[in-house]
Amino acid sequence: MRFVIQRVQRASVSVEGSITGKIEKGFLVLAGVYAEDTKETADKMVKKLCGLRIFEDENGKTNLSLADVGGSLLVVSQFTLCADCRHGYRPSFSGAAPAAAAEEMYEYILEKCREYVPDVQAGIFGADMKVELLNDGPFTIVLDSKEI
Repeated sequence: MRFVIQRVQRASVSVEGSITGKIEKGFLVLAGVYAEDTKETADKMVKKLCGLRIFEDENGKTNLSLADVGGSLLVVSQFTLCADCRHGYRPSFSGAAPAAAAEEMYEYILEKCREYVPDVQAGIFGADMKVELLNDGPFTIVLDSKEI
C-alpha cells in the first residue's frame, strides 16, 4: 500500500464537475493498493498516517498531528501509485490490486480513518477525478507499507 500525503490548506476532488469531497486544513491522501495488501496492512498505514506530526507548533517545529490541529482528511484512490517503472518507459500496473479488491480496501481505509479523524472526505473509486489543492509548505510525504 502506498500513500502520498500532502499537508494542505485546502483540497477538493470532483467528478464530472461535482465536488465529492472538500477539506480545509489537513491532509490530501492519494492511496494506492497493491495486490498483496491486507486489512492488517491498512490498519498499520492508517495508524501511521493519522499519527504523523507534520503541523507546526507554536515554536515552528513540525510537532503536531491532525488531531492536535483539528485537521481533516481527503482520501483519493489512485492505482497508478502502484506503477512499476523499472523496465522500459511504459509503467506496469500488474502489482496493483484488482479493481474489486482495491475498492473494498479503499472503503476499509476510509472506515479506519474515521476512527481517528472526525472529518474524512473521499473521491469516487474508479472515477475520472479532478483534484485541486493548496499544498501547505509544500509538505509531501510518501508512506509505503513495504517500508514501515
